[in-house]
Amino acid sequence: MLTINIICIGKIKETYLKDAIKEYSKRLSKYCKLNIIELPDEKIPDKLNDSLSNEIKNKESNNILNHIKKDSYIICLDLHGKELSSEEFSKTIEDLSLQTSNISFVIGGSLGLSSDLLKKAHQKICFSKMTFPHQLIRVFLLEQIFRGFKISNGETYHR
Repeated sequence: MLTINIICIGKIKETYLKDAIKEYSKRLSKYCKLNIIELPDEKIPDKLNDSLSNEIKNKESNNILNHIKKDSYIICLDLHGKELSSEEFSKTIEDLSLQTSNISFVIGGSLGLSSDLLKKAHQKICFSKMTFPHQLIRVFLLEQIFRGFKISNGETYHR
């Protein structure tokens, strides 16, 4: 069975988001083994400069890298990544499941991901050019993974 890891920075505090994540995790259990790995975010000071921003991104990204299995296919969520339709996303997961048993989706913190981590990614995807809280993106990602499995299996799901 395919293992999907979602490695993300920051804890979910809002109950409604926790409930949505729990619901999609339950739904996905039929299709894959799901691991959600929440890592602590670094404190962002009020006076932030480029050097400090890069230092924070590097710390968070190094922590993420320490949690990615060596054989895992890495997909980073990044504003500069490729935008996919739900069908294209479904096909991506389906094709990858024939090549690997382990896919890791990476969601960075508020400042994003380090350039080193982005270079290690096999693929970068973007859900939208709009900015969303990274906690909400976690729900979007889970929903799209679930939708992807439904599409791949020819099962009906609301459009």
